[in-house]
Amino acid sequence: MDDSFPTDIVTLVDDEGVEREFEVLDFIENSQGRFYALMPNFELPEENLNSDETYFIFEIIDENGEEQLVEVDDDKLLDSLSEEFERRLGKDY
Repeated sequence: MDDSFPTDIVTLVDDEGVEREFEVLDFIENSQGRFYALMPNFELPEENLNSDETYFIFEIIDENGEEQLVEVDDDKLLDSLSEEFERRLGKDY
C-alpha cells in the first residue's frame, strides 16, 4: 500500500523563458490577497533533501481573466507572510 500523498506541482516560466517546476507547500488567502509558498522541485527526491534552497512566496493576481503568479515586492508583507507560512508549516526555513 502506498501511503504517500499526491504533491501539487506548478510549472513557472522565468524571465529567460526557462520552465521550472515547484512544489506547492501552502496557500494563504487573506485581506491582502492570495499567496502560495513554493519550493523548487527536483528530479530526484534526494536532491530536495540536499538542497539548501528555500521556498518562494508568490501572489496570485488576475490578469485579463487569467491567474498569474508574481513576486511579492512589499518587504513588510513578505516578512509577515513568511512568518505565517513558517508557523503553519511548523518548520524552520
